Amino acid sequence: MVYAGSLLGYHWLAGTSRPLPEPDLGTSAETVVLVEVVAMHPVEQRLDVKVLVEPEDSLMDKRLGVLNTDIGVRLHPSINFEDLQYLQGRAPAAVTTTIAAGGDVGNWPFDSYKADKISADLLVGSGSARRFLPARVEVEHFLNAWEVQAARSGPSTQASVESRGRGDDVTITLKRSKGPLVFALGICLILVSLPAMALFVSIATLRGKQKYWAAYASWYATMLFAVIPLRNYLPGSPPPGAWIDKAIVLWVLIALVAAMIMFIFAWYRQKD
Repeated sequence: MVYAGSLLGYHWLAGTSRPLPEPDLGTSAETVVLVEVVAMHPVEQRLDVKVLVEPEDSLMDKRLGVLNTDIGVRLHPSINFEDLQYLQGRAPAAVTTTIAAGGDVGNWPFDSYKADKISADLLVGSGSARRFLPARVEVEHFLNAWEVQAARSGPSTQASVESRGRGDDVTITLKRSKGPLVFALGICLILVSLPAMALFVSIATLRGKQKYWAAYASWYATMLFAVIPLRNYLPGSPPPGAWIDKAIVLWVLIALVAAMIMFIFAWYRQKD
């Protein structure tokens, strides 16, 4: 019953994340820049995205399903500082780029990240004939273990749209979903239980209430060397020096070493 209840509880918590609504691709009379969030790198505070252009009818050759002009997209803010190119005579395909997403990775697993005011400039044509066209940014994501929210800031001023081609801004916020948080809590409970069991046996052996067994020495060594693999198995791979290392992992190691010292002292005393 406990096992079944834990599975149902985990499944319920993992399923409470609300996905983003379906992107509004608008009508054939407007161009949409679709930003697909595909990967989050908390340590580097970088967000990998795929950018796909859904062009308006005037930019497409409907007979062949390809672009009838060159299109460039300037994504703001982008770390790559270059236009994403969609060439004439080809069907528009997704192009990968990277944007900044600030946050505090040391606050794992309660860390959150924000990519502020994402917007796009659409440049149409080639050479001196290039011009800006308005484009609207839409967001979708395929990230596991993350909750993603996209808030629209509202349209830019009409003068900005006409001169630069930029439409409204979108702010993307990411935080870890509840399923990985529950899994991380389970790993932390396992880590805490290791020194608790080791200290219980060591203290009982040192006080003479438990007979010394040499086989326990390998048991202590196994627990000690299991700490780091368990720590690295935490979802999201918290960076070295995160609060969990200071609050749990370091003290688990100290307690296990103290238990081993007491056990060795009990062995030495019984030896005499």
